[in-house]
Amino acid sequence: MDLLSFDIEISDVFELKPQEDIEKYAPFHISVASTVIDEGEEQIWFSVNAFKKPLLQMSKATANDLLAFLKSKQDEGYCICAWNGLRFDLQWIGYNAQNMDLAYQIAIKMYDPMFQFFNQRGFPISLASAGKAMDIKQSKLMNGVDAPREWHAGNYQKVMDYVLGDSQITNLILKDIIKRKEIAWVTKKNEIKSEPVARLKTVEEILRDPEPDQSWMKTKILRKTFYQWFPKEK
Repeated sequence: MDLLSFDIEISDVFELKPQEDIEKYAPFHISVASTVIDEGEEQIWFSVNAFKKPLLQMSKATANDLLAFLKSKQDEGYCICAWNGLRFDLQWIGYNAQNMDLAYQIAIKMYDPMFQFFNQRGFPISLASAGKAMDIKQSKLMNGVDAPREWHAGNYQKVMDYVLGDSQITNLILKDIIKRKEIAWVTKKNEIKSEPVARLKTVEEILRDPEPDQSWMKTKILRKTFYQWFPKEK
């Protein structure tokens, strides 16, 4: 598989309380994004003003350029991937580009290992948790909630390095999933557990599978929350 992972950081600043769903503060605006072809081209995406200074928010034009790039690479045969990219990254790229239809076209054919895991187990896991459990040597450079403040403070390179690193880590985890045929994660009790993954599936394939068994859970996350942003006619 020729992997191309992507990631975004938002520019909206707010205080996220413990266990609070970030989607409460939606819609989100993007500060910067990254695309990383495994063992290939790496790009940072953001908008600038007339003096070449990064803007606080990515422009509609830049977001559309990012979508067009992802779609062109997907059409070339690259496996477009993102960790929780279905619910989060692609939704907000589409929103900022004002082009949800193109975002949908990419989303349905993309690979989102977190969504695949959710559909098997019924709950989400973080990129950091999977990276630690799968012994990925590269680690996240900061906490995602800090990125908007750093961007607003003018620490652009720090955030660029962070968003680039998350795309790189996603590629590393994906390759390990393919090799091991499982996803591992660190539980809240600091135990390492794993879930078999015979093969990576596209979002379209996952949506054909049965919904996860959440009968044992007090608080359920409905599967449709991951894709309820799809255009209604889809």
